[in-house]
Formats: sequence, C-alpha cells, structure tokens
Amino acid sequence: MALCRPAPGEVRTSEQDPEQGSAVVEFTFLALLLMVPLVYFIVTVGQLQGGAFAVVGAADQAAKVFVAQEDAGRARLAAERAASLTLADYGHPAERATVRISCDRADCMSAGATVTVAVDLTVPLPMVPFGDALRLDAGHLNASASQVVGRFR
Repeated sequence: MALCRPAPGEVRTSEQDPEQGSAVVEFTFLALLLMVPLVYFIVTVGQLQGGAFAVVGAADQAAKVFVAQEDAGRARLAAERAASLTLADYGHPAERATVRISCDRADCMSAGATVTVAVDLTVPLPMVPFGDALRLDAGHLNASASQVVGRFR
C-alpha cells in the first residue's frame, strides 16, 4: 500500500509520474481524428443544401421567364440564361447543370399551354482539387417547375 500512495508530506515530481501530460496528446489526437471528418461532412451537406436551393430556384425562375416571352426561340434562350444566372447566384457553375424545357402542346406559347423546366445539377465534393478528373461528386440534384402560359400577355 505504501508503494501506491505518496507518504504524507512527500511531493511527487514529474520524473516519478510518467503518465502526467498524456491527456493533452490523446485529446489532440482524438479531436483531429473525429473533428476533421465531422467538419468535412458538415461542409458537404452545406454544399448539397445550397445545390438544392439552386436547382429549385433555377427551375422556377426559368419557367417564369419562359412564359413571359413573346416567341419560343427567345423564350428558350431567356429561360436558359435565367437558370444560369440563378445557379451562379448560389455559387454553382452553369457547366455542371443541364436545363430541359418541355411543353404539353406543339405550340409552347399558345394560351393555356403548360411549360415544364427541369434543371439537373451535379454537386462536386468540396475541397477536392482532382474531383473532376475522377468524377467524385457529392450528389446529383434535380428539380422541375411548371408554368401555364397566360391568355392575356
């Protein structure tokens, strides 16, 4: 029992206690081991959430812009520009997205026609410089929006 406890009045030095100070090393190691993947996961989920907002906004704005135009040719061009601008506002390049426009009638600009715009976006993994070459993506997102061409324009 005398070997386990110091005698009354006896002071131990760091040379006598080899375990002193190892908690800092263990905490630092575990913090790095656990926190780095957790922070990366949070950043990735944030990128996906931003991408989800971007595709929904791009599809909605493109559909609204399409039905506001006078002819189908300008409407397609304006809708694609609106989608690209909306994606850029959320920090996603237009090259990673595709925009598809479809109508329920042959004449997209006729009154009562329903125009549907679908936007697909590939969200890359954050902070991966070679992700494009290896096609490392965090996810593929898509959204669609429909608008009816009004009678009175």
